Amino acid sequence: MALDQSFVGRTYPATAPYEVGREKIREFAEAIGDANPAYTDPAAARALGYPDVIAPPTFVFAVTFKAAGEVIQDPQLGLDYSRVVHGDQRFAYTRPVRAGDRLTVTSTIEKIKSMAGSDFLTIRGEVHDERGEHVVTAHTMLVARAAEEA
Repeated sequence: MALDQSFVGRTYPATAPYEVGREKIREFAEAIGDANPAYTDPAAARALGYPDVIAPPTFVFAVTFKAAGEVIQDPQLGLDYSRVVHGDQRFAYTRPVRAGDRLTVTSTIEKIKSMAGSDFLTIRGEVHDERGEHVVTAHTMLVARAAEEA
């Protein structure tokens, strides 16, 4: 059953703050195999003009995807998560995520498209720091695959 188009534009409450720690950034950089010293060495990050280490661009996915869970779990939306695959991910940064940031995410259903029995759900996550300043916008597209016919 196709997702309800009337959900386009629905915005969910902001998440509780997520505090970005140096160790989380280091672990993430190691996990993706990126040895950029700006991710692990505060002096290297300061030499680039940042107040502390910065996170790799995809680090914020963990924060925004958790926030998208509010949308995914909305019983009124009726998304069958057992049929969902991750279709696309894009980030538009105002500035890098830094150690010490306290980030909140506000998720909005940006688009619902049905094609060949599958639903394509695009969620926009607006990420702000503790001062309310924009850090990054994440666009996450999920595909709810069509149910197999008997």
